[in-house]
Amino acid sequence: ALMEGKDGKVVENTEGARTTPSMVAFAEGGERLVGQSAKRQAVTNPHNTLYAIKRLIGRRFEDDVVQKDIKMVPYKIAKADNGDAWVEVKGQKMAPPQVSAEVLKKMKKTAEDYLGEKVTEAVITVPAYFNDS
Repeated sequence: ALMEGKDGKVVENTEGARTTPSMVAFAEGGERLVGQSAKRQAVTNPHNTLYAIKRLIGRRFEDDVVQKDIKMVPYKIAKADNGDAWVEVKGQKMAPPQVSAEVLKKMKKTAEDYLGEKVTEAVITVPAYFNDS
């Protein structure tokens, strides 16, 4: 979203939607899909499609929440060298913030495409109903 005068405006993404799923997929050939395009192929590429990654940020691999998630998600949650919960796709381990950054990059590009200029500052908010569960 951005301010146009005194009014806020939610900018539509490349798919024409006002929301973007927090999903990242790694397709054959190394292509990274983000948002709706990642969601569309999740059924055919479940082990390489990441979602609910924010739940892992700041958590240790041994945490009960992480151990429960391991049993519920099709992708691999791995133990980082420092004991944190990371994800592993196609043999490459990634920290949760690294995966979330892919979604933020898409948001930045959407804003830049709409504005026709570089975006160098942004405010990231969390919905009022967000919680740890």
